[in-house]
Amino acid sequence: MPTVAGQQQFSGPLSGAVAQLCASLEPQVGPRTAAGLREVVRRLRSPLQVAVAGRIKSGKSTLVNALIGRRVAPTDVGECTRLVTRFSYGTVDRVELVYTDGNRRVLPFDADGMIPAELGDFSTISHLEAYLTNAVLANLTVIDTPGLGSLDAASVQRTEAILGTETEESDELDRVSASAVAGAEAVLYVVTQGVRADDQHAIAAFTAATASRDAGPVNAIAVLNKADTIPPESVEGADGDVWEAARKLAGSQADVLKPRVADVLPVAGLIAESAETGTFTSGDADALHRLAELDDADLDTMLIAGDIFTSWECEVPAGVRARLLEKLELYGIRKAVDAIRARPDISAGELRRTLLAASGLPEVRDKLGKVFATRADGIKAAAALASVTAIAQASGDHGERQRVHDAIEVLLAKPEAHQLRLLEALTLVVSSAVAMPDDLAEEILRVGGNVDIETQLGMPGAGLEQLTAYALERAGWWRSFSSFGATPAQSRIAHVVHRAYFLIWQELRARAGVNR
Repeated sequence: MPTVAGQQQFSGPLSGAVAQLCASLEPQVGPRTAAGLREVVRRLRSPLQVAVAGRIKSGKSTLVNALIGRRVAPTDVGECTRLVTRFSYGTVDRVELVYTDGNRRVLPFDADGMIPAELGDFSTISHLEAYLTNAVLANLTVIDTPGLGSLDAASVQRTEAILGTETEESDELDRVSASAVAGAEAVLYVVTQGVRADDQHAIAAFTAATASRDAGPVNAIAVLNKADTIPPESVEGADGDVWEAARKLAGSQADVLKPRVADVLPVAGLIAESAETGTFTSGDADALHRLAELDDADLDTMLIAGDIFTSWECEVPAGVRARLLEKLELYGIRKAVDAIRARPDISAGELRRTLLAASGLPEVRDKLGKVFATRADGIKAAAALASVTAIAQASGDHGERQRVHDAIEVLLAKPEAHQLRLLEALTLVVSSAVAMPDDLAEEILRVGGNVDIETQLGMPGAGLEQLTAYALERAGWWRSFSSFGATPAQSRIAHVVHRAYFLIWQELRARAGVNR
């Protein structure tokens, strides 16, 4: 039986197991299906691919720069922002222009270290591939997408082609098979102050392009960008606090977007970009120190609005203030001044870290880690199995389809593959393919959409004994439900949830040092 070399390159054991499944199936299927299986294995070896999507002018590229830690993605509306740009890890910094005919051309970065604005004949370009030495990209490929809502038809086609909804046939891989293994495996969706009805459609459209998988709390989160510009008086209960207003608004947006996304987090993307990419300089810190010396009345007046801030008479030159406003907005300037007044000797580096904390980016990264990074093995394995299924369905050969189906069932029957069963159950409930009572659906989302046991059980802060007892109680309840009162489809889901609780119970007992 063929072996899979480089097993250590996979995200984890589940990805390795799916790759081995593909290798074992390859000699049993036709050439095109075999080519699709090889492409699935190739994708399994690559880092998790996350698409950053959202409406035009929502600040996607600014957020991409902050996440990468380098100001390389153009943020002004222009040709580059109408293209999909894939940011991957490379040993040498370079950017490649990929044409629709498959040819490539290496481009130099511009004088500011950014992707150049002039790209030549735009109609012949497919997308951009940027390779950077930034460590964050070693485990995460970031795909910056054009803004939704104002895309021209050509940009839509290019975006769909890269994300997997439209792929040209090759000699080896048919259109359906190529589409199945293309595209992002997870989505970071960027919203601003108002979630529109078409935002939900856009989330569905982008994530349906990822090997025909819908978005859910396992592979999608959203951020409320430009949180620092929200008028606090517009949000009830904010008590005049901008960030509290942003948190409350993000919470209400989460209610609208769930269960499509795991959470909605507020972030000030511009402040995050300035603090994380080196845009914030020691000269900026010096100017903020001088602003902190102004009396309260003058400073409070200046911070009412941007035009007042730049036109007010003070010893800090208007041009310097305009640059501060471009980098930090009024909210960031106020945060920096408050930090300086609290600690007059604060250094430029400490001030940068203060601004980074105030931007909300650390919380977004933490959520990315919890939702994506810790589940990368399961997400990639589930995506790969969906791709394998789609490839087999496209073959038109009943025997091939049956062999693939049987092989997947054998894999899923293994105890170590339970995470895939849970992800499958979660997807069925989220997509309403299996109808569940609201309280049970919420419980499934909680158990399957989180990684720490306390959150899975809905008992933060509970003691080990209490958690253990509750896990066993719920395992018994779901087992009973699967046998009495559930429909056949619900029963299959219930068996998976019962098993999840039982495994949690076993882990808790192991923590307590109790033998089976």
